[in-house]
Amino acid sequence: MKAIVYTRYGGPDVLHLADLPEPAAGDRQVLIRVRAAEATKSDCELRSFRYAVRWFWLPLRIAVGIRRPRRRVLGGYFAGEVVSVGARVTSFAPGDQVYGSAGLRLGAYGEYLVVGEDATIAPKPRNMTFAEAAAVPLGGLNALHFMRRASIKPGDQVLINGAGGSIGAHAVQIAHSMGARVTAVDQAIKEELVRRLGADDFIDYTTEDVATTGRTFDVILDMVPGSPYRRLIGMLHPGGRYLNGNPRLSVLIRSALTTRLTDKTVTVAFAAETKQELAAITEMIEAQEIRSIVDRTYPMSQAVAAHRRVETEQRLGAVVIIIGEPDEPAGR
Repeated sequence: MKAIVYTRYGGPDVLHLADLPEPAAGDRQVLIRVRAAEATKSDCELRSFRYAVRWFWLPLRIAVGIRRPRRRVLGGYFAGEVVSVGARVTSFAPGDQVYGSAGLRLGAYGEYLVVGEDATIAPKPRNMTFAEAAAVPLGGLNALHFMRRASIKPGDQVLINGAGGSIGAHAVQIAHSMGARVTAVDQAIKEELVRRLGADDFIDYTTEDVATTGRTFDVILDMVPGSPYRRLIGMLHPGGRYLNGNPRLSVLIRSALTTRLTDKTVTVAFAAETKQELAAITEMIEAQEIRSIVDRTYPMSQAVAAHRRVETEQRLGAVVIIIGEPDEPAGR
C-alpha cells in the first residue's frame, strides 16, 4: 500500500510517499480502506517535535521515539470504507462507510488502516463526503467534550478564544446549538467563517485585547497556548466556567486552586474521544446542527504542502489529505 511516512523529525519536507505492507485485521479488528485523513496541528507537532505546550516534552519524546519516530505513518482522524473484519467482529461489515479516530496508533496517512472493533469509529454521516467527514472527529469530539463540561444553558454568554481552529470552530457550532450567545476571538481573516458557523460577536485579537474589553462571560473556552490565565478568569461571571484545551503546567497547577478557592470552575481534562460521543456528533451532523469545514484538500503526493498550509494558521477550516490514487473516489 501507499503511505505518507517520515523517518526523522523535521519540517514538512521530511514527509514522503513509500510502499508498505498492507495490514490484516485480527480477530477483533477492522481493516479500513482510508479515503481521507485530516492533516492536523498535532500531526505537524509530532512530525517536527515542536510543541506550543512544552511541559510534557520529555515523556512524550520517550513515548513516540527519542532519536526517530517509532510510528512512521501519521494521521489520527479519517474516513473510509471497511474492507474486512476479524472473525469475532459483530459491529461492522465489509462495505460499511465509517469515520473516526485511530487513537494513539495513528496510521491514517496510509491507504489501509487496522483499528480495534472498540475504537472510536462510527458510520459516516449520510450527508457528508469522505473529505468532509474526515474533518470532523478531532474538532467535533473535543468541542463536544468541552461544551458538555461547560454545562451550557440557553442564553449563556460564551467566549471561544481560538474560534477559527478545528476545535474552536466546532465549539462555536455546538454552543450555538445549545442556545448560547457566542463571542469568537481569532484573527480577522476568520471572522466571516465563524459568524457563518453561529458566532454572534467577533473580536480580532490582532487589534483588540479581549481581556481589556470589560466584557464578562458565563463560559470561556480557551484554545490558545500562553493566554493570560488570571485575566481570563477575571472575565467570568460569578459561578463561571473556564475550559483550557492547551494548558501550560502553571495552568494545571493553578486550575485546582481556582476551582477550590473561588466560585469559578476550571476544566483542563482532555477529551476521551468515545464511540458514544462520536455517535452524538453524527446525530448533530445529520440534524444539520454541525457542518464540516474543509479549507482545502490535497492528494497524497502533496502532503508537504498540506502540512505547510496547516502551519501557516491562515487556513479557514480543516486541511484534508485525499488518500489513494487521484482518480479514486473521495465523495459519498
